[in-house]
Amino acid sequence: MREGARLHLDYSAQSLWSIDRMIEGIRQEGAPEAAVQQALRGFGAYAGEVIVRQTGAEWWATGGDHWIRTPDGRLWDPIDEARRCYAGHGSLRLLCRDAVSTEPRA
Repeated sequence: MREGARLHLDYSAQSLWSIDRMIEGIRQEGAPEAAVQQALRGFGAYAGEVIVRQTGAEWWATGGDHWIRTPDGRLWDPIDEARRCYAGHGSLRLLCRDAVSTEPRA
């Protein structure tokens, strides 16, 4: 996906701007969510790996679901956030910003 879309994905928080824009572009094209589920899962997994690398977090999996657990014990669901982003209600960039912050989210 990275080569075809010419994205610069370097596992930096800044690269998530590009991912958010790409998801928005796909959404604006009107593709049904079912048709882009695999891509959204990939975008969410990439965002999760960014959080892991930025915070020293760990991937957690149970029952087919995957989360990120940051060292402070907070759990994050970047794959679901990618779906929320596609629905127009989320942002992988902001999820990462919140996960990297030292203050727990309210």
